[in-house]
Amino acid sequence: QVQLLESGGGSVQYGGSLRLSCVASGISYSNNCMGWFRQTPGKERQGVALINTARGSAFYDDSVQGRFIISQDNDKNTVYLQMNSLKPEDTAMYYCAAVENVAGCPSVVAGTRPLFNYWGHGTQVTVSS
Repeated sequence: QVQLLESGGGSVQYGGSLRLSCVASGISYSNNCMGWFRQTPGKERQGVALINTARGSAFYDDSVQGRFIISQDNDKNTVYLQMNSLKPEDTAMYYCAAVENVAGCPSVVAGTRPLFNYWGHGTQVTVSS
């Protein structure tokens, strides 16, 4: 059974940085797509960034392109989300997600939530102005 555990959320001021971590256990394949999603109350969960764990290819939503970086450490079974130049609109609960044994990640991040079948419990990020 795949389990995902997020950490690293917190409160920062406008322009600050945070790094989220997602430790994965129980994953059986090397060719997976993992990603970060975020959700605010009353809104749908939306994709932020995806990474192909076999190739390291990364894809970003337009809203975070150039500010966020998704990366992985395969030895630690961990995916990171480095978030820079944070804005109040980045405030959300951030979730790690995974889908195993796939050819790759979609290059367009928006609308990809249905593709993922494993989810973490989330970590809160709050950006104040």
